[in-house]
This record gives sequence, C-alpha cells and structure tokens, in this order.
Amino acid sequence: MSRTVVIRCSAGVLALLGAWAAYTQNPQGKQGPPQLNLSKVKDNLYMIEGDASGNVGVFVTSEGVILVDDKFERDFDAVMAQVKSVTAQPVKYVLNTHQHGDHTGSNAKLLPTAEIIAHKNARANMEKSKQPGLMRIVFSEETSVFLGGQEVRARYYGRGHTNGDVVIYFPALRTVHTGDLFVNSAPGDKHDPVVDYNAGASVGDWPGTLDGALALDFDTVIPGHGPLGKKEDVARFRDNMRTLATRMTGMVRDGKCRTKVESSYSHQSRKFLF
Repeated sequence: MSRTVVIRCSAGVLALLGAWAAYTQNPQGKQGPPQLNLSKVKDNLYMIEGDASGNVGVFVTSEGVILVDDKFERDFDAVMAQVKSVTAQPVKYVLNTHQHGDHTGSNAKLLPTAEIIAHKNARANMEKSKQPGLMRIVFSEETSVFLGGQEVRARYYGRGHTNGDVVIYFPALRTVHTGDLFVNSAPGDKHDPVVDYNAGASVGDWPGTLDGALALDFDTVIPGHGPLGKKEDVARFRDNMRTLATRMTGMVRDGKCRTKVESSYSHQSRKFLF
C-alpha cells in the first residue's frame, strides 16, 4: 500500500515554491545484490551509502561499533561487509534516527546481538505500521551511549520529517547525523525532503526543530540521504523549509491550495506532490 499527500496549487504558485519530486524508497525492478559504498568521515567515523536507502553512520571504538541506522533488510549482509572492512569489532548499538524502513530495515537481524535505541515516537510509529525490529530501549528527549571511552548522543528537538526524528551527535568529532531532518540534495532530485504526515510530521515545526540541532557545535553532517554536508548546508535547508512553511500557510489561508491525504502510509513507497 502507499500513501499520497497532495497539496494542489496554481501553476504560478508551483513555480514560486519549486517542485518536490516523487520519492521512492524501494525502487522496483532492482537486480543483483545491493551496491553500497563506504567512505571515511573523520577519525573512526564512516558513512555507508547506496541502494536508494538512508545513509548509515559507522562509529568504531575499542569496545565495539555504534551504527546510526541500518538501511533495508536486503542491505544487511552488504552493510555488515562494509563494517568488517574497517574493523573486527562487533556492532554493539544501533541508533535509529526515525522509523522508516530504509533506516530501520535491518533492525530485526541486529537485535539478537546489538541494542537498538530510538525515540519513543519512532517506536510507536513502527508498532502502528507493524514493522519488524522493534527496539527495546526508547527515550523522550536525550540519551547517550558510552563505548570504548567515546560518547555518542541522541537528541530529540521536535517534529519535522516525522514526529520521532532525532539528531545523533558525535561531540569529539564535531559531527552530526541528521537522519531525514536534513537531506543533502538539489531541488527536484530523488532525495527531496518527504513529509510523512501519517507519522506526525510537520512542515511548520520543521524549521524550529532544525534550529535546535544547529545550536550544537558541529561542522560536518551525515545527512539522511545524499553526500556529506556542512553546518551551513543545514542552515540553508532550514531557511528553505521556513520559507516553504510560510508560503504554504499563506496559500492555504487564502484558498489557493487544498490538501488531500489518500490511502495509508507504506515505508516502502511514498509520493508527495506540492
């Protein structure tokens, strides 16, 4: 099943706002094993990307590995192979940035040997959607994982892409993983931001949520999708979201747009037209 959120506006309004293109998390007709790439971010922090799914953060410590997200279930073996290419340490913790299947799909395969942590709303959304791999540990505002003398923090700043998005912070490396609160892409490409209203998303709250994240001391960003970014990229994205929210609110108020929600949400296929 799929869910479509449509905001219908005049052609002139669409030109003003720009188009948010169709976004598909689970492309059809995929052949062969997933093709994933690993790149070094800083020191013992790496990023795994590919397979049209969320970017994975890999933080290596002397006592084990902390993953941020884990892609689709079909990516599990390829993700583990990439981890093993840089360390023999086992995965001890997985921090989920939110509930979507391209970020949590390998949870079920990791649960027997690793602890998975997410915001309480993300778990509730997974439970509602009957997704596998429910985590045993959740938090409301902030939590930290200490492993091998290193600290990784997870912080909830409010609604945005969903109502359970968290930012993962590596304070010693001045780096964050934003999940889909920030996607690093050009307007109109396949990684345009997606607003999952069925999971409590809010275009209006999104800029303020990013304000909270931007208060952190960081210079490097692992986005939910797309290449590595910088703090100024997140600030620019925040500004664009604020402009979008303001203009959409005005157009709805003036009767220039109307919204329609169809069908039910699927973490495998989503389409949002603006």
